[in-house]
Amino acid sequence: MVLLSSFLPPLFRTATSGPALHIPDGFLSLPIALLCWIVSVGLLGLAVRLTRGQLSERQVPLMGVMAAFIFAAQMINFPVAGGTSGHLLGGALAAMTLGPWGGMLVMASVVGVQGLLFQDGGLVAMGANILNMGLLTALLGYGLYRGVVGQRRQVRMVVAGLAAWLSVMAGALATALELWLSGTARLDVVVPAMLSIHALIGIGEALITMAALAFIARMRPDLLEAEAGVARGGRGWVVAGLAVALAVVLLSPLASANPDGLQRVAVSLGFFHQGAPAQYTILPHYTLPFLGATPLSRIMAGAIGLLVVAGVAMGGVRLLRRSARLASKTGRQVPSR
Repeated sequence: MVLLSSFLPPLFRTATSGPALHIPDGFLSLPIALLCWIVSVGLLGLAVRLTRGQLSERQVPLMGVMAAFIFAAQMINFPVAGGTSGHLLGGALAAMTLGPWGGMLVMASVVGVQGLLFQDGGLVAMGANILNMGLLTALLGYGLYRGVVGQRRQVRMVVAGLAAWLSVMAGALATALELWLSGTARLDVVVPAMLSIHALIGIGEALITMAALAFIARMRPDLLEAEAGVARGGRGWVVAGLAVALAVVLLSPLASANPDGLQRVAVSLGFFHQGAPAQYTILPHYTLPFLGATPLSRIMAGAIGLLVVAGVAMGGVRLLRRSARLASKTGRQVPSR
């Protein structure tokens, strides 16, 4: 209880730890963690195969901007009832703007950088974090939203909010099932605990998603009206998008320091202590070690992460396009027999 009490007061304060919805190592058994890796790698492999020949050069910066914004938004924990906090997942938003496969690649970039650079989530558990936070949310969010593309804007916004809320619930349910299958918590306890807390967090996800889509619809409606996977991005949009992401990072010291949904459940059900410490540290808890846990440290670490995430997303897309061109050129050069 001493550990939990350190998170609670006050409602808002300078956050000294990063968003911790990510599962740390130690919560999941090795077989379940490996199974999640297999599923995640399989889905990402499918996403690569379906997108590498369809991505245009103009989409490269768009994917980088979306990755940067989602990374920045995840640094802002907002308070919910009971001294708990939550933050944007962003998988539904990414899929609604980039299509399901592009959205999955962006979310994998975000979660991967968070784990490797900021030690946010375990390395062994990263497959589960990518699956729960990025892949399931993107597929579910896009599946619901796609059915109303072409409808009135008000209808699209309502469905987008519902899809975002359901994506959070899907991620929470998947996490609960993984904890149960790992023997970490009882099924009849962990499922209602995770779903009840994340039902509230999902409201924040829905509101942020709807606000982001409204902003995009106002600035660049073609990004939402275009067919999935062929949305266009221009230089002005890139600058505006990165500026918004940076503005969000500047607000990150105001994030709620209350425990997030998974932390709250872990403490309540008595398995919080099973979380293993990070094997190494680079920018721990979204801070620069030589600046300590200060607002400036958090802002600078967030800015670094924003640039790295954008670079990883854009670099990955360019590699996919280059490999597709090379494969196409090689195929044309092979003489027919």
